[in-house]
Parts: sequence; structure tokens; C-alpha cells
Amino acid sequence: MITPSRSRAAGPGLRAWAIWTVGVAAYVLAITNRSSLSAVGVEAAARFDADAATLSLFAVVQLAVYGGMQIPVGVLLDRYGARPIMTIGMLLMAAGQLTMAVSPSVGVAILARMLLGAGDAAVFPGVLRLIATWFPAQRGPIMVQLTGIVGQSGQLVALIPLAALLHATSWTITFGSIAGLGVLFAILVFVLIRNHPPDRDEDVSVDTDTGAIRVVTSSVDTGVGIRAAWAHPGTRLAFWSHFTTPFAGTAFVLLWGMPFLTAGEGRTTAQAASIMSLYVVVGMALGPVMGEISRRVPHLRSRALVLPTVAVQAVAWLAVIAYPGPAPLWLLLALAVALATGGPASMIAFDHARTHNPSHRLSTATGVTNAGGFLAALLAILLIGLALDLQGAGTPATYNLDAFRIAFLMQVPLWLIGSVFIVIERKRTRIRLGMDPPRAPRRRRV
Repeated sequence: MITPSRSRAAGPGLRAWAIWTVGVAAYVLAITNRSSLSAVGVEAAARFDADAATLSLFAVVQLAVYGGMQIPVGVLLDRYGARPIMTIGMLLMAAGQLTMAVSPSVGVAILARMLLGAGDAAVFPGVLRLIATWFPAQRGPIMVQLTGIVGQSGQLVALIPLAALLHATSWTITFGSIAGLGVLFAILVFVLIRNHPPDRDEDVSVDTDTGAIRVVTSSVDTGVGIRAAWAHPGTRLAFWSHFTTPFAGTAFVLLWGMPFLTAGEGRTTAQAASIMSLYVVVGMALGPVMGEISRRVPHLRSRALVLPTVAVQAVAWLAVIAYPGPAPLWLLLALAVALATGGPASMIAFDHARTHNPSHRLSTATGVTNAGGFLAALLAILLIGLALDLQGAGTPATYNLDAFRIAFLMQVPLWLIGSVFIVIERKRTRIRLGMDPPRAPRRRRV
């Protein structure tokens, strides 16, 4: 039985904020773990004597496990609550980083990234559940957005302090230290976080009508929901929007940005870290701006935000690729800003999913939408690595600017395919909503 609480109706108390703070700090560490190879990709390639395709496999496997674990994690969260699942997630990430610290071969390192992806998958959904159970429903969208913004600071930790620690000590000490932090946060999560307020006897589902994300509650909901969600063109519009907008930034910051800037463009590690940090900071700043614009122009999101974002990223990359010789610093900074628009724009996809699906299948529509971003990121990371290998430039010793230029062109087909389907599904969605007249059937020639 769930009983009302005066304090809850009035607003979250100090305990709710304390629990959220621990949860979001765990999320920051999860992002640091996720991005831990972004600043040390060259060192990783040298340590494991890995070519570009193998190095990209580290990120591909990690993202694949992360994506594949989303629905199982949702089911477990619904059954056991955030506290035990987040604790297990932190321990899995700690185990992954400890394995990475001592890994003697590529195979063991890939296993480490799999553990990391599995643990990472539990943290953000767990924090969403804490928000839903500890904060008033009307606070949900704001708290979810704030969690995402604060969490992205974990990328800065991975780019600057982590790289500095590696250069000052060793591979084993660096990744072993992150593993130690994972154990510490597992203890903090277990000791300080509670599944629900003391005036409640059980967890509640996330209220999707307020903008929070509802977890999957049964296999029936999963199977039926996926088919029903995909049948609506608005869900397909969400899928292709998430497919097209964030993958270039993900590939850049997760793996290929640092090698490109240092070994390709000839920038110092400090300059490269500054460029990558600008990407993170701009993305955090643009989140609330794009969210507000999306709220004000709900029927123009694709034309006013999504497609222009794709165009800005493509133009910036093509300008860097076409520049004769190493690009000047101002152009690389412009590239970072352009790529940073992708993350905030990708959140518009979830607005589409929420708008065009009833609450009982929003969780599966959200999962379908999220799959688009994971699929595109996996393809981009893998194709860039394969392109480098095919040019004989797959190792740190053979990296060169011309090879990177051709490799990054592999992103262009993904942008084109995604943009075409965005236009198609936008039109179908507007027809479905009665905003545009249906297309006239073609007359058969006699």
C-alpha cells in the first residue's frame, strides 16, 4: 500500500537530494568508465599491439553489451529496485577496470570492456528510478535533464585527470585506481541509497506522463510493445533521429578523436584534451537550450533542430577533411562545437517517442529509439577502424592525416541514410496525425 506524504507533496526533502547526489555521482563515475579509453587510445593500441579494427572492437563490444542489457536491467529494476541493481553495476564496472588494469592480451581486454558495458547499463536507469520514487512527479523531467547534464562531466574526468594519471604512473595503476573508485561507490550506493521513501511499502513505476521513463514490466509488454511501437511512424521518426544525430560525436569522443587530433593533426595531448573538453562543455550547455526550443516548436523539431544539426556536423567534418594540411586550431574547435550539437539534438528523439506512444508502451518505444543511436555509433566506430586498416594505417606507428581523412568519410553514408528516413517518416507521421493530407493513390495505366 502506498500512502501519501505531506513532505513529498510539498517537495523533496534533504534525504531525497542526498540519495540523488549519491546516484548522480555514481553516474558520473559510470560515464568516466565508459569514456576511459577516449584519452588513452594511442596508449591502448601500443599496449595491446592492436590495429585500428581491434581497437574499435573495444568500444563496439562495450556499446553492444550496454545496449543489449537495457531491457533486462529494466526488468530487474522493476523487481528489485535501484539499490541492489546499481550496487551490482558498480561492482561489475570495478571488475571490468581491474581486469583492464592487468589484462595481458586483447581477448582479456575485450572481456573487461564487456563487464564495463554490463555494469554501466545499470546506473542511469537506476538513477531514473530513484528520481521517480523520491521526487514529485512534476519534478521528473527537470531532474532527468539535470542528471544527464551533471553526468556528462564524467567525460571531462576521463579526458584530463585520467590521462594525466596514466602519463604520470602506469597503465596498471591508472585503471586499478578507477576500479578502486568503483568499489568505493558500490559501498556508498549500498549504504546510502534506499529504493523508496519510508512512507512507502514498495517501489512505483516511473510516470511517463510527466516525462520520466517507465521500465519494462513483463515479457508480454516487451514483445507486443516493440511491434506496436514500430508500427507508428512517430517511433520510426524517433529511431532515425537518434540514429543520425549523435553517432559522429560518440565515435569522436569515445575512441577516435584523440588519435586523430594527436597522431593525425599533430596537436599536443594538452591541446587535444582541450578540444575534447570543449565538446563536452558545449554539449552540456546546449542541452537545456535545445530542450526549450523543442518544447516551443513541437511540430517543427525535425526541420528546425534535427536536420540542421546533422547538416552542421557534416559540413564541419567535410571542412576539416578538405582543408589542405593540418587544420588550424579554430577549425578544430569549430568541429568540436558542431559535434557537440549531436547529443542534445538526439534527446529530441525521445520527445518523439513520448509524444507518439501511450504510456503503457513508452518503455519499449524508448528502447527502440535508443537502439538507433547504438547501431549508428557501432557502425561508425567499426567502419572508421576498418578504413584505417585497409589503408595500412591501423596502428599508432602508421597513423597519418590522409588516412584519417578517408576513414572519417565513412560517416557520410550514415548521415545520408538517416536524413532520408527522417524526411520520409516525418511526412508519414504528419499524415498519421492529420496535419498533412494523405498521398493520392497512383492511378493504374490502362
